[in-house]
Amino acid sequence: MHFKLLVVFVDDEHTEAVIDAARETGATGVTVVTNARGEGLTPNRTFFGLSLETQRDVLLLLVEERRSRHILEKICEVGQFEAAPGKGIAIQIDVEDAVGITHQMQSLAEHEEDDL
Repeated sequence: MHFKLLVVFVDDEHTEAVIDAARETGATGVTVVTNARGEGLTPNRTFFGLSLETQRDVLLLLVEERRSRHILEKICEVGQFEAAPGKGIAIQIDVEDAVGITHQMQSLAEHEEDDL
């Protein structure tokens, strides 16, 4: 099996909806890194040194390669990434090798059999 790593930067208000959408489209798990901060084309606004930007989360999803694009598109839709600048981004990275994913591979194999 070949895998992709989806890295998703999302407003924390959309985190749960994005996770649910990823699971519905084939993701078997996610790691959530909270309290991320980022800057886009324009600098973040501050008030007396405090950031006025919304909190961001980073989601890491190791997904089966054939499902990755569909999951990526669903994440974009649910997270409203194209609605306005700063809503979020998602990228996919090829995974050369991975360990510790035996249970995930078994689950994916069972779902493949069901799909046939």
